[in-house]
Amino acid sequence: MPIEKRDYVGEWKNKEMYLLILQDGTVAYKRLKNGGTTSVNGPLKEFIGNNFVVGISFLTTTFEVSEPPAMVDGVLKMTVDGIQLTRTAE
Repeated sequence: MPIEKRDYVGEWKNKEMYLLILQDGTVAYKRLKNGGTTSVNGPLKEFIGNNFVVGISFLTTTFEVSEPPAMVDGVLKMTVDGIQLTRTAE
């Protein structure tokens, strides 16, 4: 995990999405949408600006981060794929 992206590490949640990013680059993602569930588990491959790519070889998923991690009212928030997430207490 690049040191400048360490704020991405942690457990991020809201009612529609769960995202876990570990220090070693492991990512677990689950999203509820339109009555179905999408999940992605794998290694963090790279950062492209604020966005990050998860997967192996050609089987990858790019997560669009429109708002990188930032303190809002005393808690860390980040907007991924249009969903605002809050980092849980460590």
